[in-house]
Amino acid sequence: MINMTTLLPLVLPLLLTLPGCAVTVDDYRDDKPVLELNRFFDGRLVAYGMVQSFSGKVTRRFKADITGQWQGDRGILDEQFYFSDGEQQSRCWKLVKQGNRYQGTAGDIVGEASGEVQGNTLNWRYTLQVPVNGKVWDINLDDWLYLIDENNLINRTKLKKFGLTVGELTLHIRKLSDAEVAIAGDVEPVCDLTEGK
Repeated sequence: MINMTTLLPLVLPLLLTLPGCAVTVDDYRDDKPVLELNRFFDGRLVAYGMVQSFSGKVTRRFKADITGQWQGDRGILDEQFYFSDGEQQSRCWKLVKQGNRYQGTAGDIVGEASGEVQGNTLNWRYTLQVPVNGKVWDINLDDWLYLIDENNLINRTKLKKFGLTVGELTLHIRKLSDAEVAIAGDVEPVCDLTEGK
């Protein structure tokens, strides 16, 4: 009879070196509803989110007002962030749709962001410049956006530096109804929303 306590130290290192079955965006190919960025990110949206450290501690909470406009395969996203500690940030995304792939640029993004949509999911990857203690770090983001229904989307992101996960971001984005937009009033844009036209 094989003694498992004797066998485990021999087998465990082998099991730890086997490649895992990583999730890819293709795994969501048949999931509905289908995510079309130019439909979901068109008009006014609101987002609520949190950032967690590598240990899981919530380090920041925020709200964001988002305005999107598209002209054909080109879009602009105006994002204005309001953090719980009083800090405010803004980002202007310029997006280009190429089939089921997207590319994007913004002022604090290194190079280009790129992503692919399959089914209800977008996997979006880019490098973000983040100020940390007077320095600017290049943090790699692996963004996963999941369309829940036509008005709600969940965004889960791993933040990595030197290949190690240094934090995670969780975000709920919701399209505003016409009535909510009327009540909220105008938001002063940071982006030139006519640039995408």
